[in-house]
Amino acid sequence: MKQCMDSENLHRRLKRIAGQISGLERLIDEDVPCEEILIQVNAIKSAIHKVGQIILVGHINHCVKDGIEHGDADKTLAEFAEVLEQYSKI
Repeated sequence: MKQCMDSENLHRRLKRIAGQISGLERLIDEDVPCEEILIQVNAIKSAIHKVGQIILVGHINHCVKDGIEHGDADKTLAEFAEVLEQYSKI
């Protein structure tokens, strides 16, 4: 899996997201208006979505490409379609 993606970039993003979640908890504890909390929730959702996009692109560029070139193309595409279906539920 590490060959598929920039793990340093992903770890940096995930640490930032963890900080955003901690900040969200503080906002809730401080009884901040709902609108501000929802803005932060949306920012976290967007950040998580971007992490998924990075992983998905890495999967396409490495795993799917390799499976098509050196393996069973039909099986690889079927597996990718399943992954894409699961990811699109987010």
